[in-house]
Amino acid sequence: MEWSFQSAERLAAALRAGDVTSAELTDEAIARIERDDKVINAICVPDFDRARDAARGADQARARGEDRPLLGIPVTVKESYNIAGLPTTWGMPQHANYLPAQDAVQVSRLKAAGAVVLGKTNVPVGLQDIQSFNEIYGTTNNPWDHGRTPGGSSGGSAAALACGFGALSIGSDLAGSLRTPAHFCGVYAHKPTLGLAATRGMVAPGAPALPTDLDLAVVGPMARTARDLALLLDVMAGPDPLTGGVAHTVALPPARHERLADFRVLVLDEHPLLATGSAVRAGVHRVADALVDAGARVERHTALLPDLTDAATLYTQLLFSGSVARFPVEAYEQLRTRAAGLSADDRSLDATRLRAMVFSHRDWIEANNRRELHRHGWRQLFAEFDAVVCPITPTPAFGHDHNPDPLERRIDVDGVEYPYFDQLVLAGLATMAGLPATAIPAGRSPVGLPVGVQLIGPMFEDRTPLRLAELLEQRIGGFQAPT
Repeated sequence: MEWSFQSAERLAAALRAGDVTSAELTDEAIARIERDDKVINAICVPDFDRARDAARGADQARARGEDRPLLGIPVTVKESYNIAGLPTTWGMPQHANYLPAQDAVQVSRLKAAGAVVLGKTNVPVGLQDIQSFNEIYGTTNNPWDHGRTPGGSSGGSAAALACGFGALSIGSDLAGSLRTPAHFCGVYAHKPTLGLAATRGMVAPGAPALPTDLDLAVVGPMARTARDLALLLDVMAGPDPLTGGVAHTVALPPARHERLADFRVLVLDEHPLLATGSAVRAGVHRVADALVDAGARVERHTALLPDLTDAATLYTQLLFSGSVARFPVEAYEQLRTRAAGLSADDRSLDATRLRAMVFSHRDWIEANNRRELHRHGWRQLFAEFDAVVCPITPTPAFGHDHNPDPLERRIDVDGVEYPYFDQLVLAGLATMAGLPATAIPAGRSPVGLPVGVQLIGPMFEDRTPLRLAELLEQRIGGFQAPT
């Protein structure tokens, strides 16, 4: 039997039953990578010798009667996580030889759960792109169309899953970096509630791996089934043992409902600042139709929804004010000069991005206060609804675009061009407020590309969108291997 596309849940059952060994699963995964990854380039740092050692250790542990959630299951890890003895570069040539001495806390949790780490997956430079390419490791291609991107910044992980290179992967998300690659590659991903999973060691090369609380950014699971997402989230969730973990443990509430018919869902298929392409709109409607057919309460409008234009503006301000915090003084002064030259009437997202890059601390505090008002608005909405279904980006995977100035790139939405970074506003809907969001496959575009949608849930009720994802998978189907 070929195991490469089986779920982690199925592999765990087979390992417990003695139908297969971890060594066999690992050898099969490595053989597939060596055969197929030449054209995909998802695994940028293989660690096959240590993977085989870990697999043998997992088999020995099982023979002694041990059982852990991921014991013996092959997985991959986004390049941006520290793994002792492997390079962490974030795709930046100046850090090509940086080797961290310790594992990131999430890598430690994977290993403690028994997972076998096959290697690290490719990323964009500095994790700051919606694609995955860099000078060190080259370009990762979309498994469905090699001329297109798998997304970013967790694009290598999504491509690896779509190709059967391990059953699970871990990534991170600041601007859709888990959800967009899942959408582009036809797999599943979950952006946890902000602060739910410790991030220590998912840090730029050379920076100290401190237990800091990041703004907007999270780490989270990727998989080929919704149930596998929940399995991996249980391994990842919890505060850092150096800080909150001293006093706190995590006990996520159960999903609000167990049947589709009981869910109350708000469906959004448009945004006031960005058109939704027809292929993605069809995916949203497919999910909405499945919910209606199952008897769920589905609404398309509510006065409770926070203002989407203000939300997009606020997200852009928070995201880009943080992105330039470590810019050299000369570069910062150039940005200030450009921002000063903007017309006071220019309220475009491009202008918002530029102004945010030169925010004062007072500006940021004001934006943060506005964010709290939005969070309160979401709490009120989720008193009446259980989840929100909406797009992740306006289009399926787009063609590789390596223009060195991202501000010159454009995204084509059914023949209309938008600034490249405008497509982030859809993912930012959940990110700005710190809400959990699960990316699920929702069909194919007319040319056969995967299309996904996101299920946004209430803060710290991650099990609700995860359970909804599982029920929808049973109704509309889920992952399909690339053809």
